[in-house]
Amino acid sequence: MNRIVLISLQLAVALVTLLAWHLLTTIPMSDGKPLVPPFFFSTPIDVINRIIKWFAEGTIWRHLWITLTEATLAFVIGSVAGILVGFWFARQPLIAAVFDPYVKMVNALPRIVLAPIFTLWFGLGIWSKVALGVTLVFFIVFFNVYQGVKEVSPTVLANARMLGMNERQLMRHVYWPSALSWMFSSLHTSVGFAVVGAVVGEYLGSAAGLGYLILQAEGTFDIAGVFAGMFVLAAFVIVIDGLVTVVEKRLLVWRPVAADTRT
Repeated sequence: MNRIVLISLQLAVALVTLLAWHLLTTIPMSDGKPLVPPFFFSTPIDVINRIIKWFAEGTIWRHLWITLTEATLAFVIGSVAGILVGFWFARQPLIAAVFDPYVKMVNALPRIVLAPIFTLWFGLGIWSKVALGVTLVFFIVFFNVYQGVKEVSPTVLANARMLGMNERQLMRHVYWPSALSWMFSSLHTSVGFAVVGAVVGEYLGSAAGLGYLILQAEGTFDIAGVFAGMFVLAAFVIVIDGLVTVVEKRLLVWRPVAADTRT
């Protein structure tokens, strides 16, 4: 599909959604009240005005920067750790077998339970939020990289060894390319989880950040402020995901274009 057409359709979906939201919260019904109470859902106009006000006054920049720092650190640390440990486990079957139940056990823990523990360990600063984000990102990347390395074609691996490749060459030319597609698939998901970790940490205890901003708005029943914070978060995630896509296209130029499966 043409990129311009695709972007146009995506924008059309957003515009239709906003229009429906506006009509449902502003057009009075037979009883003189809108079908959807604005008190609980606000209106698109109020939300947009609140976002413009935040940026015009400059009050949001500090909160945005703090959340950006926390999410970026969580994303980078969690991704690097997940990639390294995933490769290590995939190349060391004995290590993977020994630690398998422990990895599954830790992954099954609700992250919200860990948030107060991280707050006790690292305080109310950014590192408790980073730690929470890392626990979300790490396992997503780890499992994908581990599976990507394990999915290496035995035929390709056997042929590479017949050609005399050593372990370093196998890692560079066989295992690494095999894991890249899986890795970037996980990174796209991890972007959102890194932000979630930062915002949830701020929500539970902080003095700044988008999570704190949303919590303050929620505490005063400022629904427009809550939705405004969520929209800023959504735009924030889309921008970071776009950067990951750019890097992915540069590193996966060798990957063939998927065939059109339409009949």
